[in-house]
Amino acid sequence: MPFEAFITAAVESSMNILVNDDPELVRRLSRLKGQVIQVHLRELNKTLTFVFSHKIDVLAAYEGEPDCYLSLNLASLSELREQSNITQLIKQDKLTLEGDIQLAQKFSQLLSDCKPDIEEWLSRATGDVIAHNLVQSASGLREFAIRRAEKHTNHLAQVITEEWKLAPASLEVAHFCDQVDDVASWTARVEAKLNKLMDRV
Repeated sequence: MPFEAFITAAVESSMNILVNDDPELVRRLSRLKGQVIQVHLRELNKTLTFVFSHKIDVLAAYEGEPDCYLSLNLASLSELREQSNITQLIKQDKLTLEGDIQLAQKFSQLLSDCKPDIEEWLSRATGDVIAHNLVQSASGLREFAIRRAEKHTNHLAQVITEEWKLAPASLEVAHFCDQVDDVASWTARVEAKLNKLMDRV
């Protein structure tokens, strides 16, 4: 299977599974029925076409004219939910939009809300109690890992600044900045006095 076909199939399958898992998303999908949206991802220089019917078809190639065309970076996709962001994104050259703006917003909302409910999926195989405990444990492990990473980062910063003296400490940087400000003020005062003297001469 070619790489593009693999990607489109993966996106299509994932979105359809997630939409069918949530009645609210099924309702939103029905509002997009008959619409075609093309999304050009600038980082990858690839265009995906989303065709909406009772399900979502994702195509790597499409000959027709889409109802809405978007060209943007992946990071900007979630910002389309708010209409006020669209003008800003266009002004910042982060978005090229042709066609129906409201359609772009509905699409962005659908994508943003297509998030897997891990606990729900696990509960089908293990039961509610075990699924809840597993998700809570995973969440606790994640928070523990984040705290440990922050602790190690702070420790490394202290070693670099205090023991190895490879970089100045934050207080030293602040003190240096204060000294620079003092010198700048002193220079400005001297310059002002010199200008007064030159005016008298």
